[in-house]
Amino acid sequence: MPLLLSPSSPTVDAVMLEARAAGFAKRSIKNEAKLAAIDLAIRCIDLTTLEGRDSPGASAPCAPRHRIPPGPPRVAAVCVYPNLVAVAKEALRGTGVKVASVATAFPSGLSSLDVKLRDTQAALASGADEIDMVIDRGAFLAGDEQHVFDEIAAVKAVCGPIHLKAILETASSVRRRDPPRERSRLEAGADVIKTSTGKIGTLGDARNRAGDGRGDPRFRAPNRRAARLEVAGGVRDTKAAIAYLVLIDETLGEPWLSPEMFRIGASSLLDDLLLQRGKLATGRYGSLDYISKD
Repeated sequence: MPLLLSPSSPTVDAVMLEARAAGFAKRSIKNEAKLAAIDLAIRCIDLTTLEGRDSPGASAPCAPRHRIPPGPPRVAAVCVYPNLVAVAKEALRGTGVKVASVATAFPSGLSSLDVKLRDTQAALASGADEIDMVIDRGAFLAGDEQHVFDEIAAVKAVCGPIHLKAILETASSVRRRDPPRERSRLEAGADVIKTSTGKIGTLGDARNRAGDGRGDPRFRAPNRRAARLEVAGGVRDTKAAIAYLVLIDETLGEPWLSPEMFRIGASSLLDDLLLQRGKLATGRYGSLDYISKD
């Protein structure tokens, strides 16, 4: 299948983009609405533990953190390396929380296709419900977009019905362009456009991926299948999470405000959301020491 790209894709004014995106963080939200936003943000989290020191013992506390009393909603998924998928699956058994796994030589994406496919197969064999794939940014920036397309198509063929997220790492390397470049990822089979590996990322990047503010989603393939969006990188507190929810609501609309359509990849965000949730319920801040990790 040929890669469909616009012959003249205009660049985006990065300074203006960030300035417009910053406005989403300044919305005034009442307590009742804030509680609803916090619960929604929790439900949309892909709780990540992606450190080089991860091991079955070190990552185990991350997986069960959805079971925190007095009963906030559960996170959408826990994201781990392929060798820890089985550990996370066992910890989450019967909860409905999905297990996502990074693959394809995360976080660089710089490996042979054979290695990337075996990496993906290993995660799937262990029971991964979702696959997070890093695109070959070097190939993309070198202009070999067909190579990127073919790799996504090959990984999706291995995934079958399992959702595949294409990680663009927009803030550092993928040029901010118009919809055809994002659409090419969908035509290759990606179910989710993910802005970043989580190492970097900005509200402006999400704003650019989400749309042009006129209710026209940027993620539409020719078959009208709507892609999903995941933001990652620097989403560490409640204020930032709510800013993303406001952005999605005002850019793409209320139907996107669900874990089926929108995710937030984060490792430390959940703690702050729970502290803020407790503050709204009791009128005072609690301590991380009282947030159960099991």
